[in-house]
Amino acid sequence: MTDSNALAPHGGESPFDQLRQVRSDRTEFWSARDLMPLLGYDRWDHVPAVIERAKASATATGHEADHLFRPSTEKSGGRPRENYELARFACYLVAMNGDPRKPEVAAAQTYFAIRTREAETRPASAALPDRRALALMVIEAEDARVLAEAKAAELEPAAAAWESLADAEGDYSLREAAQILSRDPAINTGQNRLAKSLREVGLLDRRGEPYQSHINHVRRRPTAYTHPHTGEPKLSSQLRITVSGLRYLHGKLGGTRPLRLDVATASGARA
Repeated sequence: MTDSNALAPHGGESPFDQLRQVRSDRTEFWSARDLMPLLGYDRWDHVPAVIERAKASATATGHEADHLFRPSTEKSGGRPRENYELARFACYLVAMNGDPRKPEVAAAQTYFAIRTREAETRPASAALPDRRALALMVIEAEDARVLAEAKAAELEPAAAAWESLADAEGDYSLREAAQILSRDPAINTGQNRLAKSLREVGLLDRRGEPYQSHINHVRRRPTAYTHPHTGEPKLSSQLRITVSGLRYLHGKLGGTRPLRLDVATASGARA
């Protein structure tokens, strides 16, 4: 069994430090197969499931799993072997999703938690990037701009079609819906409180997405905006409450008066 005390960083170089690799673009990574024995796994068969759980954790917290967990193939003369190039944060997530009974996993959790925190709090280097790094930055920025413009153009027809549908049926933002519902003396809600109510009455799942069975009550409308700092086009979405959704919510929230659908500021509406 690996000595877990020897794995955590205490001033000297940890075995995890020794496994750290650096690409030509100066980004660091760890080989999943190299990490395997330090996590207490003697067979690769057990590792992919842990990595999949770690990827799910990354996605759930808003990170790009494909960037943190890069699939790779090792060729050692025989049959190619599956592997992953793991970013520092990916290693931390792998450790967090490993077998908690293994002391090696606990040691890895400690190491990568400390190193990830150090990386987050370390002051930015004052050294200027070299010409090659600057060129790569310019190319990446231009590629991102072109990709964003192409994606916005791709979604434009769909957004226009959605606008036509919404105009025909009528739908409302959360703020507008809260104003309409709060006209009823039995209902006192605001935008934030209504967003919570959508989950409580079963219209949205835990991720804030409409259930398919309630797609006629609440929907997501695609929207586009320009990033205030970069000037790049960005894509987003907005929850919209349909007319039938307002009627449904009016009943669920205990409304007693007839529902009026014109939008105006309602007295007593609070966030």
